Amino acid sequence: MKHLPASLLLLSATTVWAAVQPARPGQDFMENRCYDCHDSETKKGNLDLTALPFYLDDPKVFAEWVKVHDRVRDGEMPPKKKAQPDPAERDAFLKTLGTPMIAADETRAAKEGRATQRRLNRYEYENTLRDLLHAPWLQIKEMLPEDGEAYRFNKVGEALDISHVQMSRYLSAADYALRQVMASQVSRPPTTTVRYYARDQRVFAAKMKFSVFNKSPERATFPLIGNQAQPDVRAGKAPISDPAKKDEEAMGVVASSYEPIELRFDKFKAPAAGYYKLRFSAYSVWVGPGPAPKWWRPDLDKVSAGRRPEPITIYSETPPRLLRLLGSFDVNPDPTVREIDTWLLSGESIRPDAARLFRSRPPNYHNPLAQEDGQPAVAFRWMEVEGPIYDQWPSAGHKLLFGNLPLKPGKNGSVEVVSNNPAKDADRLMRAFLQQAYREPATEEDVQRFLGIVNGALKSGSSFADAMIAGYSGVLCSPSFICLEEKPGKLDDRALASRLAYFLWNSEPDAQLRALALNNELHKPDVLHAQTARMIADPKSRRFVDAFLDYWLDLRKANATAPDASLYPDYYLDDLLVESATSETQLFFNELLRNDLPARNIVSSDFAMLNERLAKHYDIPNVDGVNLRRVALPADSVRGGLLTQASVLKVTANGTTTSPVVRGAWVMERILGCPPPPPPPKVPSIDPDTRGATTIREQLEKHRSLQSCATCHAKIDPAGFALENFDVFGGWRDHYRAMGDGEHVKGFGKNGQAFAYHQGPAVDASGNLPDGRAFADIRGLKKLLLADERLIARNLARQLVVYATGAPVRFGDRPQVEQILDQTKAKDYGVQSLVMAIVQSDLFQNK
Repeated sequence: MKHLPASLLLLSATTVWAAVQPARPGQDFMENRCYDCHDSETKKGNLDLTALPFYLDDPKVFAEWVKVHDRVRDGEMPPKKKAQPDPAERDAFLKTLGTPMIAADETRAAKEGRATQRRLNRYEYENTLRDLLHAPWLQIKEMLPEDGEAYRFNKVGEALDISHVQMSRYLSAADYALRQVMASQVSRPPTTTVRYYARDQRVFAAKMKFSVFNKSPERATFPLIGNQAQPDVRAGKAPISDPAKKDEEAMGVVASSYEPIELRFDKFKAPAAGYYKLRFSAYSVWVGPGPAPKWWRPDLDKVSAGRRPEPITIYSETPPRLLRLLGSFDVNPDPTVREIDTWLLSGESIRPDAARLFRSRPPNYHNPLAQEDGQPAVAFRWMEVEGPIYDQWPSAGHKLLFGNLPLKPGKNGSVEVVSNNPAKDADRLMRAFLQQAYREPATEEDVQRFLGIVNGALKSGSSFADAMIAGYSGVLCSPSFICLEEKPGKLDDRALASRLAYFLWNSEPDAQLRALALNNELHKPDVLHAQTARMIADPKSRRFVDAFLDYWLDLRKANATAPDASLYPDYYLDDLLVESATSETQLFFNELLRNDLPARNIVSSDFAMLNERLAKHYDIPNVDGVNLRRVALPADSVRGGLLTQASVLKVTANGTTTSPVVRGAWVMERILGCPPPPPPPKVPSIDPDTRGATTIREQLEKHRSLQSCATCHAKIDPAGFALENFDVFGGWRDHYRAMGDGEHVKGFGKNGQAFAYHQGPAVDASGNLPDGRAFADIRGLKKLLLADERLIARNLARQLVVYATGAPVRFGDRPQVEQILDQTKAKDYGVQSLVMAIVQSDLFQNK
């Protein structure tokens, strides 16, 4: 056989390739507008459009065509310096290119579904067990490995793998949860009310100091009757308490409860997991100064009534020092009794913290709250505990597991479940449990599988209760329980109920949703609308709000970094500020959702959710008390919206410095839905200059001189520059803080240390958007962003779709997102309206 010349072989191969490659739409447009820069010779941006096939089944190729589409749509290509197509030509190309791409996505979704089958993430698993077992106190999330993330959320199947480690942790968590809800004794435990006096607590009494409150105020508590000190009451000398005056006695502190104080009501430990009412009697006092020149050392001979209310925060504590926030309240100068209703774990104790007072660090005892005539303090009288409170015994969780089988005392104080016919009882109980646990009807094969576990455990000598728990643990780790099983196409009513419940409650469907699904009623638009409204109004919707914000805004990372103790001592160790800032963002979004407020509030609102601590941080007057509530903002306030909330500004900073690049990229991605491309390789990062020798703007100007960096930074940096007036915790600044040489700013931090920083260069918060529009500061940027409210609403809708469906918004989904926006435009893209429209959409109701 004769060998063909190489040129003919090449021509033949090219002809075959051209014959098998699908025709590329918009060929004329690309030849006229694109090939000059993106052909085989130039390959600008490493893109050769002449060689890019139109294989839409290939995800990487499809993604490249999406980039081509979007850059032409956004006017980025052809470049501004090139001749531009007229709008009709551009629109025609976009339609020609986009139509087959949408069709390809729709075909893929019809065949496979938009979403990948996934397991429950650890938030959902914890909530599901809480609701299934009627045990709101369960804390099992931390027993499970961290979930993977995709498209910003922990709800996407491709990132939620199941490993041997995962299954082992599920089994441990399931066994723990089941044993937590078992009855701990045969008869109903008594609900008692016990008062724990501060003077009877070992920690309070062991730290008493006397006479002049002299050397170590941060280490001491001091005895009081009303506002009168009792220097004759001595630690180690009985009695330190007078039974006749017990309800009037108190222990005072001038520092918040932190090392080395660690005040706690240590004689109380929750006897069992359950519901409790905690009551506290406390009041504020004023402690006069000690002798000159050390007037800031308080003198117990000069105690008087407090000058204002003081905030108290209550934590539960599980050794070693694992704290859980239970609530906050204010105590007045007159003795005040406050109550917190809460769920406690078995063995938890209670720690109070006078949150506004300073936190001292030896050997410096300067108190930033001290004045020449004294300083504030808080006096604790007692804590009263009512509980555990049961609405039935055994509990609903126990009855789910063991029905009405009798109980008898076991060995070593345990309780045994009595079954006279284990095989029959196991069959009955397992069927009932599966009916509640599974979101789809259990098959007979399922029942027999788990009964096999129970029977095997019984044969090996396990008690009836242990054998049933082994079977139940298997159920709680089975694919039908831990996975959301959906078939391609329209979701049936049961799958729809599960998707709705895990969207708005992060948990399983309740009885009402299950009943509607069983009767095939849920998919009806009016029924689905009513159920969505009911679920949003339910307190369990806070699970959605908190989990959605944890990932959309990275709010879960609010405690990931601490403000630098040298540069920001006024924030250091300020737990009340951290907790208030996180709650502000959660309550703000909840307000948007509950009241269907327009999505533009994300960028700018005329209100904020504030308490006194946050209002002081934001320099907003006339807000008193620790409770957060809606507060109207002053005209032309820099606050309002998410961008200027302390929590957001904290998670976009590192505790030492702020970066316009980080914050700008965050705004582009999280608020505008325009994520910037990753930085090019081998480009050095910018090291922060805490000496104040150069500003971040000056450093970025040098960085942007690199051609590979300039284009992206022109998009990223403007929003970041507008936020430069806000420091690492969202406080307003006109100048940066700097270390090194310079006159120190006067003042003391909450850590008791004198400020060590000095005023640095002035902040320049001005900038220009890529389209040339200029702004002077954050107020100007907000106005420019609000010129396109649909952009803000579109991003929120896309984020909600990913969270709700566990799938990204693909190219073929874009028309449906626009339909959702069209449907809610008349309501100014209200947040609740967006949620309602998403639930009614095919995006939500199809796999």
